[in-house]
Amino acid sequence: YSTERSLRVWVDPAKLVGYGLTADDVNKAIAAQNAQVASGSIGAEPSTSSQRTSTLVLVKGQLSSPDEFGAIILRANADGSTVRLRDVARVEVGGLSYQFNTRLDGKPTAGLSVLMSPTGNALATASAVEEKMKELSRFFPANISYEIPYNITPVVEASIKKVLMTLVEAVVLVFVVMFLFLQNIRYTIIPTIVVPVALLGACTTLLLAGYSINMLSMFGMVLAVGILVDDAIVVVENVERIMSEEGLPPKEATRKAMSQISSAIIGITLVLMAVFVPMAFFPGSVGIIYRQFSVTMVAAIGFSAFLALSLTPALCATLLKPVAAGHGHAKKGVFGWFNRMLEGVKERYSRTVGFSLNRTGRLMLVYVALLAGLSWAFVNLPGGFLPVDDQGFVTTDVQTPSDSSYARTEAVIEKVEKYLAQRPGVDNVTFLTGFSFSGQGMNTAQAFITLKDWSERGPKDSAAAIVNDINRDLGASVRDAKISALQPPPIDNLGNSSGFSFRLQDRGQKGYQQLMRAADQLIAEANASPVLQKVYVEGLPEAGVVNLVIDREKAGAFGVTFEDINNTISTNLGSNYINDFPNRGRMQRVVVQADARDRMRTEDILNYNVKNSRGQLVPFSSFATVEWARGPTQIAGFNYYPAVRISGEARPGFTSGDAIAEMERLAGKLPRGFGYEWTGQSLQEKLSGSQAPFLLALSVFVVFLCLAALYESWTIPLAVLLTVPLGIVGAVTAAMLRSLPNDVYFTVGLITIIGLAAKDAILIIEFAKDLRKEGKPLVEATIEACRLRFRPILMTGLAFICGVLPMAIAHGAGGASQQALGSVVMGGMIAVVILALLMVPVFFVSVQRVLAGDREPKAARDGEAYGPPAPARTGH
Repeated sequence: YSTERSLRVWVDPAKLVGYGLTADDVNKAIAAQNAQVASGSIGAEPSTSSQRTSTLVLVKGQLSSPDEFGAIILRANADGSTVRLRDVARVEVGGLSYQFNTRLDGKPTAGLSVLMSPTGNALATASAVEEKMKELSRFFPANISYEIPYNITPVVEASIKKVLMTLVEAVVLVFVVMFLFLQNIRYTIIPTIVVPVALLGACTTLLLAGYSINMLSMFGMVLAVGILVDDAIVVVENVERIMSEEGLPPKEATRKAMSQISSAIIGITLVLMAVFVPMAFFPGSVGIIYRQFSVTMVAAIGFSAFLALSLTPALCATLLKPVAAGHGHAKKGVFGWFNRMLEGVKERYSRTVGFSLNRTGRLMLVYVALLAGLSWAFVNLPGGFLPVDDQGFVTTDVQTPSDSSYARTEAVIEKVEKYLAQRPGVDNVTFLTGFSFSGQGMNTAQAFITLKDWSERGPKDSAAAIVNDINRDLGASVRDAKISALQPPPIDNLGNSSGFSFRLQDRGQKGYQQLMRAADQLIAEANASPVLQKVYVEGLPEAGVVNLVIDREKAGAFGVTFEDINNTISTNLGSNYINDFPNRGRMQRVVVQADARDRMRTEDILNYNVKNSRGQLVPFSSFATVEWARGPTQIAGFNYYPAVRISGEARPGFTSGDAIAEMERLAGKLPRGFGYEWTGQSLQEKLSGSQAPFLLALSVFVVFLCLAALYESWTIPLAVLLTVPLGIVGAVTAAMLRSLPNDVYFTVGLITIIGLAAKDAILIIEFAKDLRKEGKPLVEATIEACRLRFRPILMTGLAFICGVLPMAIAHGAGGASQQALGSVVMGGMIAVVILALLMVPVFFVSVQRVLAGDREPKAARDGEAYGPPAPARTGH
């Protein structure tokens, strides 16, 4: 964002005419007299036999200072006098280009941008850059210093720190829930030990797979915390129950407990891993996000199951103390009250299950109605791609009228800088003049606004609030420019801002004017829509242009070639690169251009002179005229069609999915011959939205295949999968209550809920299946399984809910992403705990009766309608 140094030759066209010279004469003289000369040697081979020495001959052909360039001879006269370059031009070391300018908080700055390679590590790269700048700064002049105003690593560090804190909070809350249920520090420590060991295994897997610890993998670990303790809780709870009810010593109780639940743990593990494996093969940019979740979750779940089948039983047999039969839980105090309350809830739950199993038909009708409502809600849930997080900086695009000078644009920039200097929450402002995301030119500028640390900013100083204030305040007070503040996109390189990116195409060869009229119509209707705001053409508007009309017949009559005309124009108005010169150890360019005062007006063009074939000077006014017109400053295309880039965003209360749908509706009203396409994150949102249902269906299908292979039956997997929509009901409800869209994190949450819902169903159905093998009637076996699994299902469910609670209420850096994922998963799990406990027995019994032909006498069913009598358990 800064210019190289160069040797500038500022020619005076009037002086050139006075000496009978042209700009092309200057170019040729510099090219001839500033050159490296290969001079050779004296005495080099082949030489005479008497030659005794060899000496290199040096000729200084390349010039190295403005004075030496000023002494270049343009013409030697017959009287011995000469015309030198300094006679017709100013020569100085200046900038290679004057189209761009950088300033930091109003002070002149040389900007340097460092881009990270695709495989680079952000934190390591930033650290290396800082170390290198410290090293280089020792050689800076006394009045020069450096500053790093924009750095992506603070948001990365803050986000990871926030997620780490969430992880710690999740572990603490899970520990509290387990202690409340198990009421023994030894019982509680065992599942807690599993968490760091399993997470360490997950980190090792990520390392071997070539992934880094980032927000995505950390999100996976936070989600995994609630799942990691599940298997260990199931083992510990079953060991505790057997010791409490039967009085067996820890080792024997552990053996019996593992014989009962090992197959269930294996089944749960296979199901959970099967749910997340398809995510790893999802293509595109979204696939990268899914893949890191998948690897993290599969690795953590795999290690959790391995530890539940190995380390957890060993710890139970070693750490637990024998308990007399019936004395497993406290009878007094807080724990006593909790146990009595929980026992009462369990018995009422058993009776409710018995009541429900006598009315399976009606409940299945309710279930079908629930599915219909879920389908409607799911379809009408607004779409999205990724939440827009507060990344600690925002950008502001400044456009003055198309014919504005640099000074006019600078005046607007000073107003913006003055406003931002007094705006709370702003740390520093870097302005690039001559450049913006819309295009390049003297009427454009781009501000990169770095905000203060999240701990120093409240809701009124969030990135979104600052963007809204800039657009409102400066949009109203600065009349001489269009000012648009935007938040950066959630993912780099997917657009320049957080809004949508739309391309309107001329597919019917309507022409530029018709295309612009269609764009104006679309933008006017979009900005009038209640769904959209800040919709604009992403590019520079039409500008005034000067057409230099050459009369070729006259030029030919004067003996002037078109090549000479072009060379004169490009040298005077543009800048002509001749060759190079050495400057402070570097080779830099020599550039020729007319001095500033001689290229300010259209009349200056007609005063330029060109030599004809006879060596005479011919002014441009002899064969050319100038005409004013308006035309495009840039012509864009997209996928082989002329196109207009249009950007915008959804109004508050609407999602990016709503904005995309509204733009498509409005574009459909345009005349025939115009089409559109999406780019950047809008395209990824469209792709992820269309592929997400396939991913969900594939996950469910893979779960079905795993369960069918595990149980060698297709009826049990069906009963398990009927539970999945219950969790989705909770996820969709949570998304609607918190106004969250159906985006990438929503899909990740649904996939997680699929596995968790299936897990709870497996815990009940596995026990019911074993009790059926022991000869118990279907309903009795189901009710008994529900009664036995009520406590661990409730405990694991609450543990998971508490584990994701910090995510659901997160704020600050990365808070929006955490809220999106945590809210969906938490809502889904609440529904699973409440609805699945009631409906899983109904699904199992219905499937066994209708599809498996497992029927029993009506009397047996009626006798169990309200559940079995509660067994005598003096310890509860």
